Amino acid sequence: MASGKEGVLVLAHGSPNPEWNRLVENAVRQVKTKLPITVGYLESVTGQSISDGIYFLEKKGVERILTVPLFVSSGSTHLEEIQYALGIKRFSRIRTNLQRIRPQADIVWCKAMDAHPFMVRILEDRVRALLPNPEKENLLLVAHGSEKPGFRDVWEKGLQQLADHLHQRFPFQEVEISMLQVGDVREKAKTLSHLGRLLVLPVFLGRGYFTDVRIRQELEGVSGVSYGETYLPHPLVSRWVEEMVERWRNV
Repeated sequence: MASGKEGVLVLAHGSPNPEWNRLVENAVRQVKTKLPITVGYLESVTGQSISDGIYFLEKKGVERILTVPLFVSSGSTHLEEIQYALGIKRFSRIRTNLQRIRPQADIVWCKAMDAHPFMVRILEDRVRALLPNPEKENLLLVAHGSEKPGFRDVWEKGLQQLADHLHQRFPFQEVEISMLQVGDVREKAKTLSHLGRLLVLPVFLGRGYFTDVRIRQELEGVSGVSYGETYLPHPLVSRWVEEMVERWRNV
C-alpha cells in the first residue's frame, strides 16, 4: 500500500533528434494525473537525465517514485542498466557505464509496454491507416530486439503476442516478427514479399535512426512494401502511462 507523497518518473531512452524527444514530452504532458510527473532520459538530453528527474521529484517532497519505462519491451538491455543504477538490482547482466544514483525516495518499478492491449490497439490503428482491408497482404513486425540470452526470449515473447493479436484481428495471410539485432529482418521481409504484398510495422516508440535508416536499408530491393508508423504520436501512449501509474500506486 502506498505511503508518503508520490511522484512519477517516465523513463525514456532519449535521442540526438529533438523531434523524438519532443514527441515523448508531448505524450507525458497529456498524461492526466495529480501527481508530480517528469521525464528522465537515459542519454542524449542535457539536464534531463534520470538522476535529474529523481532530484526534481525529491525537491518537491516526493518520497515514493513510480518509474514508468517508456520502452517497447521488458527485454531491453537498457532497462537492466537503469534498474542497476536505481539500486533495484544489485548486479547488471549487461556491461554498463551508468553510475549508481542512490535516490532518497523509494523506487517502484513499473512494467514496460510489451503486449499491453493499448499497444495492440495502436498497431491496429497503424494497420488500418495503410490497409483498410488487409486480405491478401502479409505483416512483418520489426523491432530493435536483442541477441543476448535472457533478453532475446523476452523480446520474442512480447512480439509474438502482438503478432498473434493482429493475426486474429485482421485476415493477413502470414504474420511474422523480426529484430534488427538478430539480423533476420531482410530475410523474413523477402520471404513474405514473395507471398504477396507486405506491410512492415516498426515496433518502436518513435521515428529515428533505426526506423528511418536501418529498417529501410534492410528493405531495399524488397518489392511491394508498405511501411507503417511508430507508437508515437498516439494518444494511447499517454493513456498507458496513466494506467501504469494507477496500477502501481497500490502495490
